[in-house]
Amino acid sequence: MRYVLLLLFVFVAVTVSAQEIVPAEPDSQQAAAIRQRGYVTYRDFGAADDGTTDASAAIWAAHAYANRHELPVKAGEGTYYIGGKDRTVEVLTSTDFGTATFLIDDTAVDNISAPIFLIGSREETFVPEGITRLGRGQETLPIKLPAASLVTVTNDSVRHYIRYGLNQDRGAAQTDIFVVDAEGRVDPQTPIIWDFDRITEITARPIEEDTLYITGGRFVTVANQAESKYTYYARNMVVERSRVVVDGLTHLITGEGEHGAPYGGFINLRNCAYVTVRNCVLTGHKTYSTIGSAGRPVSMGSYDILANGALNVSFVNCTQTNDINDRTYWGIMGSNYCKNLVYDGCVLSRFDAHKGVANATIRNSTLGHMGINAIGSGTLTVENTTVRGGRFVNLRSDYGSTWRGQLLLRDCTFVPTNGGAAVIDGHYSGQHDFGYVCYMPDTITISGLHIDDAHLSADYPGPALFADFNPERTDTTYTEPYPYILTERVILHDVTTASGKALRISENPVMFLGVEVVGE
Repeated sequence: MRYVLLLLFVFVAVTVSAQEIVPAEPDSQQAAAIRQRGYVTYRDFGAADDGTTDASAAIWAAHAYANRHELPVKAGEGTYYIGGKDRTVEVLTSTDFGTATFLIDDTAVDNISAPIFLIGSREETFVPEGITRLGRGQETLPIKLPAASLVTVTNDSVRHYIRYGLNQDRGAAQTDIFVVDAEGRVDPQTPIIWDFDRITEITARPIEEDTLYITGGRFVTVANQAESKYTYYARNMVVERSRVVVDGLTHLITGEGEHGAPYGGFINLRNCAYVTVRNCVLTGHKTYSTIGSAGRPVSMGSYDILANGALNVSFVNCTQTNDINDRTYWGIMGSNYCKNLVYDGCVLSRFDAHKGVANATIRNSTLGHMGINAIGSGTLTVENTTVRGGRFVNLRSDYGSTWRGQLLLRDCTFVPTNGGAAVIDGHYSGQHDFGYVCYMPDTITISGLHIDDAHLSADYPGPALFADFNPERTDTTYTEPYPYILTERVILHDVTTASGKALRISENPVMFLGVEVVGE
């Protein structure tokens, strides 16, 4: 009897453990039904949809089974509770989250860096041989690849993006990421943007030929109550596969209190290409403050959209639940090392590029209080778009207010919120080494811009084309150890103001004295 009880205890313990880690595989009859149906559900693996029982083990098992058998997944209806266990669900097949709700509880978490869902790739990363140097704008590589690939290059002996200001740092290793076809041709929309005299690491991963679809789903994050410091939570949906469409997803946030740690994007795109996020509803995160690296208080960036090393990416018809002009919430989007980013038909509080974007387009959109913040290269195009804020475009001063290329504004509306309204804002003292030469756009073309400034005070002097980028630069004797390459030419056509006040060049006429401004 003693041994029977012992065996019963072991059986129960193993069963509980199995339910906790890997629910039982479908038997032959269940497997046949799944094959005939053509897709996997969470209920096939015993997932509770009552909104209180942790369903993460069953969700993990369902996708693992679907991945092995190359079957899509359909969530169906119900509410699935996801607790704080360190359990990332790898998604390798198309998934329809449908009308299901996923309640993600971040109040007690084992691993704040573990995604809930990882949209992964079956392709293997490899090391291309024969590349020891690269040049900016280089159009071909002296190699053949098995397929079009995402190539990442690093030179750890050079530092770029040496940040200035309250979040100052020592920068990051020189890095570039671009798309190369099988014949070694670089995609012109993802150009090589740096000269690499030395390469310390290079990797490539083939780009998928088929498209994976992630549709539907209502995801609700119960916000963490952690100390307000730079410990980013990443209990999110990460896309690390190329050729993905995320369509119709909704992300909500509840439970934000007086303090909390920031978030690294619920939709997090990294090391991928050809991704479209469309018809999605996101939510801005409450802004919390901490002490920055300069030893002074600073507001922490907290994002619902984050893109790192993401190329040829479009956000189409995306909106957010909170007011895009409410400064209580941080700007919804951030990015680093991206190329060919597009907003089309979006109503969001922010477009942002921290560590550079090469080529970006914003069209048919409305942006709120944090507006357009960017540094980078190539062409920055903004068309048929309304921006509400203190400036229309802000060239981020913490990374050198640099844009090496062209700026094109066409058929846009600027609604300034203060009397210091400037179409183009930034700051550059010339006293800090960012790790690269800093440029203003060499050519700025504005064709159709209405500045809706009638609501500003009577003593408002009128909008400026350029903000005062350097109040210390008051005469031609000012010295810049790290010179700023200024704009050469500005072309203005059909620029109007509601106030009737003319567009001024700048509060700082000395700095922009040599800029050619042409009216058409």
